[in-house]
Amino acid sequence: MRLNRTGSMYQARIIAAVLAIPRAYKRLIAISVDSALCVIAVWLAYCLRLDGWVALEGEDWLPVGVSLLLALPIFISFGLYRAIFRYAGVAAFLAILRAMVIYFIGFMSAFTIISVPGVPRTVGILQPLLLLVFISVSRLAARYWLGTDYRRQLNQLARPNVLIYGAGTAGRQIAAALEGSTELKVVGFVDDDSRLHGSILRGVPIWSPENLPELITRLNVKEVLLALPSSSRQRRHEILEEIRRVRVNVRTVPDLNDVAQGKVTVSDLKELDIEDLLGRHAIQPRADFMEKNIRDKVVMVTGAGGSIGSELCRQIITRGPSLLILVEQSEFALYEIHRELEKEGANLLPVLASVRDEVRMREIMQSLRPDTLYHAAAYKHVPLVEHNPAEGIRNNALGTMATALAARDCGVSDFVLISTDKAVRPTNIMGASKRLAEMILQALAAEASPDHPTNFSMVRFGNVLGSSGSVVPLFRQQIRDGGPVTLTHVDVTRYFMTITEASQLVIQAGAMSGGGDVFLLDMGEPVRIYDLAHKMIELSGLHVRDADHPNGDIEIEVTGLRPGEKLYEELLIGDNPKPTDHPRILKAHEAMLPWGELKDWLARLDEALARRDFETTRSILCRLVSGYSPQDDLTDVLPEPAPHLAGAARRAV
Repeated sequence: MRLNRTGSMYQARIIAAVLAIPRAYKRLIAISVDSALCVIAVWLAYCLRLDGWVALEGEDWLPVGVSLLLALPIFISFGLYRAIFRYAGVAAFLAILRAMVIYFIGFMSAFTIISVPGVPRTVGILQPLLLLVFISVSRLAARYWLGTDYRRQLNQLARPNVLIYGAGTAGRQIAAALEGSTELKVVGFVDDDSRLHGSILRGVPIWSPENLPELITRLNVKEVLLALPSSSRQRRHEILEEIRRVRVNVRTVPDLNDVAQGKVTVSDLKELDIEDLLGRHAIQPRADFMEKNIRDKVVMVTGAGGSIGSELCRQIITRGPSLLILVEQSEFALYEIHRELEKEGANLLPVLASVRDEVRMREIMQSLRPDTLYHAAAYKHVPLVEHNPAEGIRNNALGTMATALAARDCGVSDFVLISTDKAVRPTNIMGASKRLAEMILQALAAEASPDHPTNFSMVRFGNVLGSSGSVVPLFRQQIRDGGPVTLTHVDVTRYFMTITEASQLVIQAGAMSGGGDVFLLDMGEPVRIYDLAHKMIELSGLHVRDADHPNGDIEIEVTGLRPGEKLYEELLIGDNPKPTDHPRILKAHEAMLPWGELKDWLARLDEALARRDFETTRSILCRLVSGYSPQDDLTDVLPEPAPHLAGAARRAV
């Protein structure tokens, strides 16, 4: 394979040298070749006529002279030497055909019609036909060799050089897939195993990771393919930190299942898993906790089409529920998740509904009798909810109340609320409304009785990677677009977790609940968003443009904190978290109000929202939600309605 690669390289260099010849010299070469073809055509015409190999002697050279005197002026006049051979197309070959027709008439007239003593008449016919073939073939050969083959060779030489980190099964499979690729060229492997260093695998050497900076410079490597599907998250993080210093683009190969089945192809290469940058090691879920509230039970998920809700559904469907009810108010989102999950052959029921519609919620639960309900429906984009406070509160808080009351009255065994770290000492409506939702469940849990035994619990966690509100997909798109990468403040920090891990922990936390519990997921260390953006740019093979590096590729632009946004997020209001049977799940005891008192306040809140009385709304939230400190007065994107419209609205109600 190396010989083939070397031969192709030399061939491309020869072609490049030919194409570099000045245009005038190229025309002289073409005329010389055509002259030689005229002579060869005359000689072959004699050989065919005399049925044997003969040498041209005496008057035999007369047709050669006539051929040259006829052919070259005709070819020049028809522009055969102005065409670029490697781009010769139909028009060029039509010009050859027209020129040869004129040549055929002239040459045949001289030696066949008029006749010349000592020259067989058939030479006047055979020679033009042979010359037509020779001229056409010469142009086709030039087109292929200098055109198609040249472009192919240049494309191969222009392919970005890549190193594969990992000479195991995955590395060998991706190298094999790239052998026929026109996109990437493997120039070597890097592997931690010192026994492999210096060996040759699929025609390229295996080096030590210590040589990585020198290799990337010497071999002009543009990309590193991380082929380590079985490595721990921590080890992958360490490797990425090494690669980040040399600034090349990094992509990864698929998971172990695809590798085991031999399915790894070039199209399977994907962008870097951002969780590898965080270095967080995921803990395998406990099967007993995962199945306790799901196996052979009717399970309902609200907000089933959202990022968290849809991943919950994916996890639930693998644990054998007797029925999975998908509740979603977005028709498209419901269609998408239902279409995806029905491939699993499970028992599914898609239901269009809003959690704010208590009548609809009761209809669903009375009819289908769910055992477990995961409440993931929420508006969670902080600035949007801040600009639409009434809708945010109605959906996140009052919608949770409507769904929880329906669940309690319809005998749902376990109700798990998906909450957020923004509920802790919130500065925005989204966080305040989610804390209010937690308080509703806490109050209902305290009212539990044999007639209303529903086990209410809440799971509070931070940002999940890849969710609809995550910065990661936004940063990726901004890097693809050439920047700038935008963030709101240079010191903003957030907790991060993968959607899969978060969903699994939610299910496990719900299985541990004794009623009214507020669970906190261990999110690891908070991540500075500026550092995350910096790493993503560098691992895309680019440089950050700043005051110290004005010639960098991508600028990081600070836009300022958005309405209601905090620099730091917290997971705990108090300071008394308690461990549970799971190392990544903690339990908090948060202050609450009795249901009777809270219910009255919620009624007042609903009335204030109906009147668009945002001053009263703000006052009620400040009274109910511990630590709520809004940065500005509450305002809605819609202006106050005109008096006559407000009156019409009241009459309609």
